[in-house]
Amino acid sequence: MARVEQFPEPVVRAAPSRKIFPIGALVRSLGTKLVLLLIVFVTVPIILYSEFRQADAEKRRLLLDSVRAQGRLIAEALRPLVERDNPSPLPELNQTIKPLATSQLGIKVLFRPHSEPGLDGFFFVASEPPVPEATLDAQRDELIKRGVFGKLAQSCEIQVPIAVRHREANGPEELLSSITPVTTPAGCWAVVTTHSSRGMLGTAIDQPYWRTVEVRVAASIYMGMAVFTFGLFLAIWRGLRRFRNMARSIGEGRLEAPGFAAQNEVPELAVVAEEFDRMTGALRDSADSIRRAAEDNAHAFKTPIAIMRQSLEPVKRVVPEDHPRGRRALHVIEESIDRLDHLVTSARRLDQATAELLDPARERINLSGLLDRMLAAYADSFTGRGLVLARHIEPNLIVRAGQDLIETVVENLVDNAVEASPHGGEIAVELKRQRTWTSLTVSDRGPGVKQDDLDRIFERYVSLRPSEQTPDAEKAHSGIGLWIVRRNVQAMGGHVRAENRSDGGFSVIVRLPLAPSAKARPV
Repeated sequence: MARVEQFPEPVVRAAPSRKIFPIGALVRSLGTKLVLLLIVFVTVPIILYSEFRQADAEKRRLLLDSVRAQGRLIAEALRPLVERDNPSPLPELNQTIKPLATSQLGIKVLFRPHSEPGLDGFFFVASEPPVPEATLDAQRDELIKRGVFGKLAQSCEIQVPIAVRHREANGPEELLSSITPVTTPAGCWAVVTTHSSRGMLGTAIDQPYWRTVEVRVAASIYMGMAVFTFGLFLAIWRGLRRFRNMARSIGEGRLEAPGFAAQNEVPELAVVAEEFDRMTGALRDSADSIRRAAEDNAHAFKTPIAIMRQSLEPVKRVVPEDHPRGRRALHVIEESIDRLDHLVTSARRLDQATAELLDPARERINLSGLLDRMLAAYADSFTGRGLVLARHIEPNLIVRAGQDLIETVVENLVDNAVEASPHGGEIAVELKRQRTWTSLTVSDRGPGVKQDDLDRIFERYVSLRPSEQTPDAEKAHSGIGLWIVRRNVQAMGGHVRAENRSDGGFSVIVRLPLAPSAKARPV
């Protein structure tokens, strides 16, 4: 029948390896706000661009309607002149269109006789501002090439809506805004209106809206604001990440002293960094105090216990063997002294384990070498109980941990395996690499543990050891061995679990993170 001793769980608990945040915490997190901000930065310009583009399209339509109406008015003003047969209107055209043109508005008149159908039949007859005669044919050919007179070649009755950029030879860039045809018995007249770059070329009338100056300026400002905003989030995230790495370095013992304030680069986090430094220093001071108190208390209790044990010896010699009640009382006192001595030792180990949780020691240790040394020290124990040791230790596995922490873990696991193993049984110790982890497995051929009790064996003050394995008080177990194993392993950044072997027996598996490549301290 198993003997179970169970007391209330202590206040000190190891933090879980990963915390699952509720939905409310996720909504309040910086990451969620950053995602929402990214969505806003993407959707808002799309919506605004769509709305502004529609407004620009409406403005463009109104502007084109205006310039086309202007072209029709100019054509109607010229109609009496171009419909005249005799004398010819050609000599008077330049003088007629000159007052109609402005610094922003240009007028060109082309004519195609009925006797010369097709695009090649058009030729310049007037222009304001004037165009050099040497370039007239080249300009006409360019306009024909760009399809400006395509519809006029078929009919001279339809006003052609155009918005084409055009640059005269060695001249300024202009926008061809409308072509208004006038049909007369002599042929087809085409009145072309143009606008200078200081007028309509600043609009998006002839180009995609995204290429306009205002859109580019707005996009530049918006991108600058986005870069600044996300840069601010990045700075906060980097500061928090630096704090996290700093906390991990301190926890792993890679830094001798706290230094959050020294690592901080964000002025607004300076107060937080100072508080972290103060808190880390307080934890280290508390750990040192607990260690000193554990040693002092153990020494203070051990001294009177030793005195009581020594004082009991002469009393045992005085009480005769044929006095059963006296001998029984002496036996009970001796058992109580042994029990008290065991409790003092257990209390010291508990205090040391608590101190290691607050401020665990860290150094690079060759776990393979340390394990070889410790198993060699158990040779007499194995031989005395007729046990067989099967060892499979992969060499040169380096961990960052405290040597005392590791030695305590190994001692507890091996001691438990030795006590649980039957005479002549086998104890297997295996150490191997698993990617970025080391896996230490200690197995025995003992009775194992009930499946429902596998998790309970790591609880404090819980012992499931059969009573026949602990016949006297000196060997009594307080149920803290595996609790200390779990606390030490968690303090070193690892985890531990237990399982029953399928072929009979019991195994405890400890996993510790491998240290980065570097020279380890020999053990």
